[in-house]
Amino acid sequence: TGEAQIYFDRVSFCFGLLVVGAMLLVARMFYLQIVEHDRYSTLSDENRIQVQSIAPVRGLIYDRDGELIADNVPSKYLTLTTELTKDVDGTLDELRFVIDLTDDEIAAFAKRRQRKRRPFEAVPVRYNLSEEEIARIEVNRYRLPGVRVDAQLVRNYPQKGLLAHAVGSVRRINEDDLKRIDQVAYSGTDHIGKTGIERFYEPLLLGTVGYRRIETNALGRVMNVLDETKPVPGRNLVLQIDSQLQRVASAALGDRRGVVVAIEPATGGILAMVSKPSYDPNLFVTGIDHETYGSLRDSIDVPLFNRVLQGQYEPGSTLKPFLGLIGLTQGAVTADTTIEDPGWYRLPGNQRLYRDWNWTKDGRGGHGDEVNLDRALYRSCNVYFYALAVKLGIGTIHENLELFGFGRNLALDLPEARSGLLPSPGWKRAVRGEQWYPGDTVNIGIGQGDLLVTPMQLASAVT
Repeated sequence: TGEAQIYFDRVSFCFGLLVVGAMLLVARMFYLQIVEHDRYSTLSDENRIQVQSIAPVRGLIYDRDGELIADNVPSKYLTLTTELTKDVDGTLDELRFVIDLTDDEIAAFAKRRQRKRRPFEAVPVRYNLSEEEIARIEVNRYRLPGVRVDAQLVRNYPQKGLLAHAVGSVRRINEDDLKRIDQVAYSGTDHIGKTGIERFYEPLLLGTVGYRRIETNALGRVMNVLDETKPVPGRNLVLQIDSQLQRVASAALGDRRGVVVAIEPATGGILAMVSKPSYDPNLFVTGIDHETYGSLRDSIDVPLFNRVLQGQYEPGSTLKPFLGLIGLTQGAVTADTTIEDPGWYRLPGNQRLYRDWNWTKDGRGGHGDEVNLDRALYRSCNVYFYALAVKLGIGTIHENLELFGFGRNLALDLPEARSGLLPSPGWKRAVRGEQWYPGDTVNIGIGQGDLLVTPMQLASAVT
């Protein structure tokens, strides 16, 4: 009987433990299923349901005759969703053997990973995959968790370097861009217009991002599309550029460094804008390698430099027609006003000689007696314009040259354009701490001194 009592007590104790354990389990289940249902249901959905951004199709760019000068082409690229792999570095090491990933590509992936905007966002590893690379990835997919081959439309410039400086280019979003762009608007793309027309009209060309909610399994594979909001394509642009005229102008320059600008006087539209040498903007779309970029950056011909908009040069004798027109409108000279050109000009009370371009060491030169404005222009007579500049004065010259657009950026949709330099006494005091001398005005008369203009400004002034 004593043994029976002991047995009964043990059984009762164990039964009591089971009852208490069952009650705790029921209580826990009640807490999880009822009290915390909404929270854990949400967490479950976040693991199972993902929101994917759908990039809008970027707007196309055409020339005035409808020739396509910036379009979009399909491209396959490799991505890695870091949340779907336990060992990111190990997966990258595996990829090294599958498609020969370089150290630069892995470093670029690390930077993109840091810029991730939300969980389960696929991070690009390599762009422009070849068919062979895609096949290798798919064969080894079973041991590459989180790795996926995606397709996207990327910018393409069919004319390559012909219109690079006129149209600009699309490039990948960098850290500086992330500080200023709308993260929501760019959630479907990692490219942005960086230069030229592509940059200025970015809000129109970009379009509106779309979204889809998808259901995935534990491996991250899409099982079902729950709903979708379609993206809105960007707007197409038609430029005034004439591609055929651009080709003719480029051919005329040949391999020489130089600039050609053609503007339609009736509209102010740019028909041709050639800066040579140029470069292929397609190299920058999906990321240029260090070696290729270094060769462009360090080239003695500076092909990345837009001479049309950013080159600032002394206008020289090309300024003389403007000075002549200012003289006529201000009444400083008439068409019949003449001067004597002995080959040099001297300011009153000053012994320095400002020589004409045809002055020789033996004292010969000049353009003779009765040099009027017409003769001064076609012979490019320096002495005439020395005298005219002094007669007008720097204040009148500065005020009227501003009306032609000098010293200002009038290229409204070309953001890289520089303003040149239209000097004045106030500018010289502020920048150099010096006074303006009469000799400064003399030099301005033939487009020299501190005066700087861009080829675009000069072309605009003429039209």
